[in-house]
Amino acid sequence: MEVIIQKDAETAALLVARLIAKELHLKPHLVLGLATGRTMERAYRWLVKMHKECELDFSLCRTFNLDEYIGLAPANEHSYRHYMNEHLFNKVNIDLRNTQLPNGMAKDLDVECAHYEHLIADCGGIDVQLLGIGVAGHIGFNEPLSALRSRTRPKALTPITLTQNAPMFGGDMRKVPKRAITMGVGTILEAKRLLVLVTGPEKAEIVAKAVEGPITSMVSATALQLHPSCTVVVDEPAASKLEGQEYYRWVFSHEPEWREYREPLIT
Repeated sequence: MEVIIQKDAETAALLVARLIAKELHLKPHLVLGLATGRTMERAYRWLVKMHKECELDFSLCRTFNLDEYIGLAPANEHSYRHYMNEHLFNKVNIDLRNTQLPNGMAKDLDVECAHYEHLIADCGGIDVQLLGIGVAGHIGFNEPLSALRSRTRPKALTPITLTQNAPMFGGDMRKVPKRAITMGVGTILEAKRLLVLVTGPEKAEIVAKAVEGPITSMVSATALQLHPSCTVVVDEPAASKLEGQEYYRWVFSHEPEWREYREPLIT
């Protein structure tokens, strides 16, 4: 695992966008795993900017989202399909037929989950998976006690997660769907590369647990430590409780692979 500390949320999001852009340049047929939430909006804005100003090409890219609420139709303004269309898909040259999200309206959720796994496998697996970390330590909607080898499945959401997601529903936790379909921890860990973006002081404690704490199903994000190619990008507030801050900064400042990313590009 590599941890990169950036000065603020905007710089952190830009770095993640640059890493995704480089992967797209190297492999136009990239299979990209995507995430939702307020943290990701900055990264998607940078990707849209790169598409418009630097001709970043999404035309051959295929995407799979981590999760979707159960009971929300794709056209619902609170669905993750709507979120992705608004923040990324409708603003770049991606073929919407190549963008996949779980169907939260499926009559048989187990069949839908198995189908989603098959779609990922048919594409040869996910090349790069973008992730956030929830306050409860979840990746996707893998809430506490999610098995570390779990697959795509329906999952009940915790009150902490419902509260965290309430701002997208007008601040009313009661309006947040209580269940979602999510990629499993095992599914996520099969991606060839993981990119994790976490910002804000409210995430400092859980970032420290995820990166430096013991691996436990109570904090599904700790499973990221098992992945051979995982990059965690955080801003200064989110990094404030990391014990290894000095070492992480030294690595980023000295490793040749990060040389091109050490110079800020914000304009």
